[in-house]
This record gives sequence, structure tokens and C-alpha cells, in this order.
Amino acid sequence: MDNKWNTILGSAGFYVTMAVCLLVVGICGYFLLLDDDEPAPELEPDAPVTAPAPEITEPEEPPVVETAAPEPIPAVPPMPEVEIDDTPVMAEAPRLVISPLQGEVVTAFSVDELLYNETLADWRTHDGIDIAAALGDSVLAACSGTVMAVTEDALMGATVVIDHPDGFQTTYANLQSDPAVTVGESVSAGQIIGAVGDTAAAEAAQGPHLHFSVTQDGDAVDPNEFLAQ
Repeated sequence: MDNKWNTILGSAGFYVTMAVCLLVVGICGYFLLLDDDEPAPELEPDAPVTAPAPEITEPEEPPVVETAAPEPIPAVPPMPEVEIDDTPVMAEAPRLVISPLQGEVVTAFSVDELLYNETLADWRTHDGIDIAAALGDSVLAACSGTVMAVTEDALMGATVVIDHPDGFQTTYANLQSDPAVTVGESVSAGQIIGAVGDTAAAEAAQGPHLHFSVTQDGDAVDPNEFLAQ
């Protein structure tokens, strides 16, 4: 064994190997010392991460719309002068129609059929109504109007005719003589115009009564329809 080691140590290869190993170790040590002398690079602190600022866009300006110039307004001609009538206007009361006498109708209105007349003993038309009453009972104007006539008729006796608006006329016959109104006098509805008499020679058989008739534009009208207005 000892001889073997002596043979190895005594050979030239052993010394060459040792020299190579020492060289390698020296080179490695050199580089290690060289790396220790260089300062380690300083690390910069991380910069704060900030979000990018939003991009600001300028608002678009609205398009310019060209408007046409307004047309000139034509001049208004001056208002013509108007003459003002300052006469005070009197309010008219609504037309009032009342019965000229309260009583029983003893003879009806009949212009289409003939009625028997006891006084004259014949058949004839009757253009009004006969209202039974007592002698001297007041007779009233059925509607406001103007007295057109005050007469003494040979057949119908003392008679008063009153003119009313809308072409109406009312006739009151068989009155006492000298009625209470005169021609041209204005009367109101319900005003006394006379009294029941017995002056109508054509209707004497019927006793005291008022003969009341109505016309419009000259045509006979049923007094009951006129009084119902």
C-alpha cells in the first residue's frame, strides 16, 4: 500500500493535477472577491401608480340656425269714430198674460163649426169666448198694450179693443157703457178697463157675461191658447 502511494506521489502527473486544481481555485477566488467589491445596484422605490387622467373633450357648439327676419306688421288703420247714443235704455218687463175675468165659459171659441145663437135663433161662428159673470164685475186688461178703440157696437154693445206686441189685439165686449179707459191710453196687464154689462144685443139671452176675443195680424185666435202663454 505504501509503495502504491509512493509511486503516485513520485509521478509527474500528480504534480500537474495539483497545479491545475490550485489554478482553478485561485481563479474562482479572484472572481468571488471581484464581485464582493462592486456595490449592489440600488433599487429605486416603486413609483406610485396613478390612474390616467380622463380625457376631457370640449362640448360641441350647437349649429347656428339662420332665421328669417320677421315680416313687418302692417299698420292697423285707425278705428272710425262712432257716434254713441247715450240715451238710457229702459228694461222691458216680460209680457204677462192674465185672464180678464174669472168665471165659467158658457160659449166656446168656434170658427170652424157653427154654433146655435139663442138670441138670434140662428147658427153662426163664434170668434171668442163668453165668460159668465155678475153685472158690474171688473174686467181686466189681459196684457199690457195701447187702447185702440172704445166703441158702442150695435150687436156687441160697449166694446174696448187693446193693441199688443207681436200683432195681437184683444177685444172686450158686452161691457157697461162708459168704460174706464180712453183711446191711446197705455194699459198694463191686470188693469181695470171696464165692468161686465148687458149691452150686447146679439147675446142678450145668455145673461150677464164678458165676450172676450183675440186676433193676431187680423186672424181670429183661440183666446184659451193666448191666455195659456
